[in-house]
Amino acid sequence: MPGGPIARVLVDSPLPQLDQLFDYHVPDRLREAAQAGVRVRVPIRSGGRIANGWLVELVESSEYAGTLSELEDVVSEVPLLTPEVWALVRAAADRAAGNASDILRIAVPNRYVRVERTWRTAESDPGELPAAPAPITGYEAGRVEKGIDDGERMALAADPRPVRLPSGEWVGAWAVTLAHAAAYTLAADRSSLLIVPDYRDQAQLQAALAAFVDSRRVVRTDARQTGGERFRSFLESTGEHARVIIGNRSTVYAPAARLGLIAFWDDGDSLQNEPLAPGVHPRDAALIRQGQSGAALCFLGHTRSVEVERLVEIGWVHAIPAVKPVRPRVIPTEQQANPEPGSARIPSAAWRQAQEAVREGPVLVQVARPGHAPLLVCDRCREPARCNACGGAITVPRSGGDARCVLCGTSASVWRCTVCEATKLRAATVGASRTAEELGRAFPRARVFLSDGEHPLLRVGAESALVVATRGAEPIADGGYRAVLLLDGERMLLRESLRVAEDCLRWWSNATALAAPGAPVFLVGVAGALATALSTWRQAEWAATELESRRALRFPPSVRVASVTAPPAAVARALHQANAAADEVDALGPTAFGEGLERAIVRFDYSAGAAVAKALRAEMIRAATERRRPVGGRPPKRPPVLRVRFDDPDVP
Repeated sequence: MPGGPIARVLVDSPLPQLDQLFDYHVPDRLREAAQAGVRVRVPIRSGGRIANGWLVELVESSEYAGTLSELEDVVSEVPLLTPEVWALVRAAADRAAGNASDILRIAVPNRYVRVERTWRTAESDPGELPAAPAPITGYEAGRVEKGIDDGERMALAADPRPVRLPSGEWVGAWAVTLAHAAAYTLAADRSSLLIVPDYRDQAQLQAALAAFVDSRRVVRTDARQTGGERFRSFLESTGEHARVIIGNRSTVYAPAARLGLIAFWDDGDSLQNEPLAPGVHPRDAALIRQGQSGAALCFLGHTRSVEVERLVEIGWVHAIPAVKPVRPRVIPTEQQANPEPGSARIPSAAWRQAQEAVREGPVLVQVARPGHAPLLVCDRCREPARCNACGGAITVPRSGGDARCVLCGTSASVWRCTVCEATKLRAATVGASRTAEELGRAFPRARVFLSDGEHPLLRVGAESALVVATRGAEPIADGGYRAVLLLDGERMLLRESLRVAEDCLRWWSNATALAAPGAPVFLVGVAGALATALSTWRQAEWAATELESRRALRFPPSVRVASVTAPPAAVARALHQANAAADEVDALGPTAFGEGLERAIVRFDYSAGAAVAKALRAEMIRAATERRRPVGGRPPKRPPVLRVRFDDPDVP
C-alpha cells in the first residue's frame, strides 16, 4: 500500500450497509485539497461506480489489510462538515436507526461553486458585538442569564402579549425574549441557534433582533431562500465569528463558532416535525447537541409540549416561571342552540363584543380550514360525513345547491351514517373564504381581510378591520386585536390523532396571545379541561395531566415507539430481534398496510432505545443485503423492503 494519509469517508448513499466510514488512500495530487469536512468523490468496487461522499477525518494508518482504493476527486474547496456537526449527525442517526448521510442532506445545503469562490475571496465584516445587552425581563432577575452561562436546559412560559419595538414595529413578546437571550449570548462572543416553525415567526424574530444585535451578526437560513443564498448563509456560519443563526428545523444542525445557546420557539408545532428520513425531531437533535457542546438549551412557548413536560418531570429540563404571569381574558362559551339570525356560528355575547371592538380596531376570527364549502358531519354522532359510494368527503358546492361528494359527485340526498344510521347532516365548519363573505355582509362598514395558506398575511394595522384566518396563519396586528373569536373548536377536535387536543390548545393559545391587553377572547363550542386550561392560562398543568394519561396507556412520549413496515415475514423477524434486544419491549399489530405490507408499532422504554435501535438497524441491513437465487432463468427477486421510523409523529 502506498504511503501517505488515509481518508476516512462516509459514502452518500441511502443503503444502510454503506452507513460506515470507508478508508481511501489520498493520492499526491489531492493531498493539499483533501481536508476533513470536504466533499469528495470515491470509487465503489461493486459495479465500478463513482459515488459522492464526505471526508470525515484523516488518519495515518488503516485497519484494512488489503490495498486501498484512491480518492477520485475533492469536490468542495472549503470544509463544510465540522467535527461538531459530524458528531451530532452520527449520534442522531444512531438514535433513530438511520443513515448519517440522510441527515447530512438536511444539514448541509447544495453547493454552489460561484458562491463558494466569492465567499472565499471576499472580506467579511462581522459587525460589532453587543456591548451592554438588555436584561431578559419577565423572569427572576438574572435567572435566565445564569442559565445561559451555566449551559442549563430551561423551559420558559412566553409573555402572551404583542409589544412594540423601538422601530415602531409590533411583534410577539416571545420574539423579544429570544432576541434578548441571543444578544446576551453574543455579548460573550458565543453563537446562538434560534429555531422557529415557519417564516412568519422568523420575520418577527428578525425584527426583534434588529433592535439589539448588529444585522451583520445575524445569519438567516431557511427554505424560502434561493439555493445560492442558503449556501452562502451556511458558509457564513462556518466562520470563526460568533453569530445568531435563525431558521426552521434544519437550523439545529448549523455549524456555529463557540455555541452558547440553542433556543426553540413552539417546539410542539407540527412544522417542527422532520418529514425526511430518518425523521429526527430537531428537539431530539438539540438535546444531543446540548450534551455534546455544553451550550444552554431553551424551550419557549405559550404552551408546553408533552415531550418537554416529560423532561421537566424527570428533572432534565428546569421550568423557569414568570415573575408576574400575564393571563389573557379568555371566555369559553357553548354554541347557542337558537342563535341570532346571521350569527349561527357566533354566540350573541361574542357577536356584540365583536361589533363594539371592530369600531376601535382589528378583530380576529380564527377558523378551522381554508376554502369556501362547509364540511358536513352526522347530526346525531358528529362523525365526518363520507360518501357511501367512494368514501370521499361530502360538502356543499361553492355555488350552492345540494350536498355532494367532492370525489365522485354523488348526491347526499340518500346519505346514511355508517356509524349510527342517521340520515341528517349538519355543518361542522365553514371555510375561511365563506366566513369572510358572511362577516363582510354582517359588518358592511369594516374592511375584511383573509389570511390562509394561499393568501398569507403577515401583519395588519391598527385600523378597524375583520381578519379571518385559518389556525396558524393569523397575522399580527399593531397594538393587538381588540377582540378574538376562536370558532370551529368542535371541528378542530374531530381530527383523529393522539395529539389533537395538544395541537388545539397550542393553536388557540397562540391566537389568544395576539389580543391586546384586556381584550376579550371567545372560545366557541368547546368546554371541559381544554377550555379551562385556556381560560386560566395553565397550559403546563394540562400538559402534566395529558402526560399522566399517556403514561397509563404506554403512549408516547411516556415511552418511545418505532413503526416497522415490511412484508409479513420481515416484520416478524424485526419484532423478534427487537424483543430479544431488551426487556419491556412490546408490539402493537402487525396490521395490513398497503399491498403486501404490514406495519407494527414497537414500544419500549427510553433506557432500551439504543439496544432496540441497534437491533432494528441490523435487521434493516440484513434485509437490504439479502440475495435470492434466480429460479428457472428468471431474474432474482428484489430483497424485501424494511422501513423503520423511530418516534413517528403519526403513530399511534
